[in-house]
Amino acid sequence: METSLHAAATAAAFRETPAPFAGPAPGPAPLLNVSGLTKYYGDMLGCRDVTFALWPGEVMGIVGESGSGKSTLLGCLSGRMAPSSGQVAYESERFGVVDVHRAPEPVRRNLLRTEWGVVHQNPRDGLRLAVSAGGNIGERLMAVGARNYGTIRAEALRWLREVEIDATRIDHLPRTFSGGMQQRLQIAANLATGPRLLFMDEPTGGLDVSVQARLLDLLRNLVSRLGLSVVIVTHDLAVARLLAHRLMVMRRGKVVESGLTDQVLDDPQHPYTQLLVSSILHA
Repeated sequence: METSLHAAATAAAFRETPAPFAGPAPGPAPLLNVSGLTKYYGDMLGCRDVTFALWPGEVMGIVGESGSGKSTLLGCLSGRMAPSSGQVAYESERFGVVDVHRAPEPVRRNLLRTEWGVVHQNPRDGLRLAVSAGGNIGERLMAVGARNYGTIRAEALRWLREVEIDATRIDHLPRTFSGGMQQRLQIAANLATGPRLLFMDEPTGGLDVSVQARLLDLLRNLVSRLGLSVVIVTHDLAVARLLAHRLMVMRRGKVVESGLTDQVLDDPQHPYTQLLVSSILHA
């Protein structure tokens, strides 16, 4: 019964969701340039020959069924997984153009602490459960040089408010939070250092429908207001329609279709994309 209700809610959201917020005007140069990115696990294909550019303020959605290569691609894009071949070039404010997989490890670590954020599907993978909510935000601030306790706590309180977590929970441990609150705390910790680029892996996965809706509304507003660039992996086309300006559809490690979100979802060209869209509309 619960599964059928979830499917019906997803199909309704897919039909009724408005077009995503206005896309960014193309800047002078892409923020991320990806060329021929390929990853093999021994003889098994993770992703192959992925090429695209991400512009400042743009949200790129990567969709496909489980095992299509979405998370492998995200791991390679964010420098947390080494590709077999190909290049990821990032336009850094501090370092200039960075070849992510040829850059020294300290440069990649610095990017992950400052200009980038990574939001995991399971927020427990992105939080320290034995450290308070404020401490999770404060540790990221301290990693970029913040040292004044009062300033750090004030910033933690500000970001808790930004993600709609009651300020009285600042000293509570994340393990006492609901799944939706943990995910919002993980987002707050990532945003505290003012990143330009977020990598998000199924941020609404495993959450109840009502909690998903609240989180998506929060994400949409934050991305638009802060001018963030985002690469988001999701199997949920309703999530992709709400958040993404452009989509890449993956199957068996390959991108089979890409384009503006409305074009891909309203007029899919590849048989696999047609199947994905049809399965949602007839759920």
